[in-house]
Amino acid sequence: MAVLWTATANSAEINGKPSAQWTDWPVVGQATLSWFWLDIYSSQLRTPDGHYQQDSDVTPHPVALEIRYLRDISRDQLLEATQDQWHKLGYNESSSDQWLDALTSMIPDVKAGERLVYVSDGLSGQMYYFTQQGQQRLLGSVANEQMNDAFLSIWLSPKTEYPKLRNQLIGMNR
Repeated sequence: MAVLWTATANSAEINGKPSAQWTDWPVVGQATLSWFWLDIYSSQLRTPDGHYQQDSDVTPHPVALEIRYLRDISRDQLLEATQDQWHKLGYNESSSDQWLDALTSMIPDVKAGERLVYVSDGLSGQMYYFTQQGQQRLLGSVANEQMNDAFLSIWLSPKTEYPKLRNQLIGMNR
């Protein structure tokens, strides 16, 4: 199970500067993660021009990753899944432990219909939480570029555990 984030705020700030209206960005691709017959979440990737530039850097340009949960998932389950994905992607344990500590204060329990959104300028990012009623809250910021890339690598790295989902998100299956 991969970790999930989502968005639908009108604007965001990264490193204290307003970012573009990412909700107006075109959708690059969308995908649903299922485990056997259970749908876990649906996701969308957005960029300013509607295209994902494949590069050795997972986030060479601004992106917004939106994840809408289709079932209730606890914070502990999300954090455990994140750690598991980082391990599978080959990140060293000392770095991933530090990143996980930073995420612990950001990640909430999520209920079906709620969304987590991660908006990145390519170097840093911010995570937002949206309730079923559409209320939004900034959960926190990621200023470390390696952590920013590691988080998005769960979905966007060519080495992801879910290559079909990645291909759908980055628009390769259009």
